[in-house]
Amino acid sequence: MKRQIAALTALVGALVCAAPGASASEPAHWVAAGTSYTDTLGGGQGLASRADGSLLHRGLLDIPLDLRTKGWNHVGDPDIARGYVFDAYQGADTATSKMYAVTTPEGKRYDYVHPLDPGEKVNNSFAAVSPDGQWLVSGEWGDQDRLQVFPAPLLNPATPRTGGTLAQAGRIGLDKPVRNVQGCDFVSATRLVCASDDASGQLFPQSRPLLQVDLPHPLDGKPVTGRVSSLFALPQRSVCKGTFEAEGVDYDPAAGTLRAEVVQPGVCAVATTVYAYRVG
Repeated sequence: MKRQIAALTALVGALVCAAPGASASEPAHWVAAGTSYTDTLGGGQGLASRADGSLLHRGLLDIPLDLRTKGWNHVGDPDIARGYVFDAYQGADTATSKMYAVTTPEGKRYDYVHPLDPGEKVNNSFAAVSPDGQWLVSGEWGDQDRLQVFPAPLLNPATPRTGGTLAQAGRIGLDKPVRNVQGCDFVSATRLVCASDDASGQLFPQSRPLLQVDLPHPLDGKPVTGRVSSLFALPQRSVCKGTFEAEGVDYDPAAGTLRAEVVQPGVCAVATTVYAYRVG
């Protein structure tokens, strides 16, 4: 589960990693492109870029009252596709389902409930829509060897038009395990970038790494295996001491900007830091 804290932080230097459109053997460079802040309660869980370049943030205060009274007490890292906003919701640890809420460009919300499959965790950390608008990728907490894939509600004609039950499609199997993935976003039809809140250094050399998942082909609803690599450690700099937390990720294809949230520790819990990167 994600912590509800916030951050103040320092600038991060230029970092090197694989970039959109680059092959794994010829990575481009991501360079730091600025730092901004959002309040934690209203934006510490994740973010998504709108077509006009503005950002949508999500936090505890963004959960509508009618959803909260139904037991949906956590909202994850959102995504926006074709003007539709996709939110990932979860309930108590004893819940037997998770939910995806989709808000149309006109402001109408439809709720899609997914009953948990055998072995599936209740966590619903993020929503990421494929560039063609047909598939919704999500993830669970803890150690995982997969990402979940669903038909994208409303945008995929296989889904009900006014909300309802949502079943899984073919998953993304991972060639390496990942831990505590908090958010993902597509940077191309065959590449996702994900934020891991794993500080152990056991699975990847970096603490709280930004991960890259490369697919052999665009999603088509069938099982596929993704290749996982670690790009760089997300910043953990603050005047405060304590435990940091990696949160949401967004890639704005129009601007070519990648953003990642890091929540700061201790008494610095007044704002969540958003780090921006661009290909250099």
